Amino acid sequence: MVKLAAKCILAGDSAVGKTALAQIFRSDGAHFQKNYTLTTGVDLVVKTVPVPDTGDSVELFIFDSAGKELFSEMLDKLWESPNVLCLVYDVTNEQSFANCGKWLEKARSQMPGTSLPGVLVGNKTDLASRRAVDSAQARSWALGQGLECFETSVKEMENYEAPFHCLAKQFHHLYREKVEVFQALV
Repeated sequence: MVKLAAKCILAGDSAVGKTALAQIFRSDGAHFQKNYTLTTGVDLVVKTVPVPDTGDSVELFIFDSAGKELFSEMLDKLWESPNVLCLVYDVTNEQSFANCGKWLEKARSQMPGTSLPGVLVGNKTDLASRRAVDSAQARSWALGQGLECFETSVKEMENYEAPFHCLAKQFHHLYREKVEVFQALV
């Protein structure tokens, strides 16, 4: 049984639901924050995720980052050396989806020359009548960037765990690959 630790960057525009997603995941669906407060730097959420069929687990250190440009200078230091990325947009806000490219580039610039596994999460699917981003369009963009794609409704507690379980599996897979390379050298 192996317990790994991974630094997860939670990125995206402000008001897309990053903090709500992190908080509801940490509380196993018990805590949906109705009163929204702007994240002004980085909040840290820590949760251990079991990796199916292995007996192993990954402790995710989720760095919930401010989505306002105003705070982007301080993110550089806090985002140093990430292991996985959770990119979030609001399905009712086309601009938040368009800005995902900028957030992805910023995160990947922290690890030049290496692959940064990650997921794209379209949040607020409960607002179906206001949807502005087509799920097929988002999935296509995500795949083109090497990201897994998920849609969630934190408010309705739908699919909020899946992105983090995927990140844990991706990180565990990288670990296994490195172990196999090491064992081949011995």
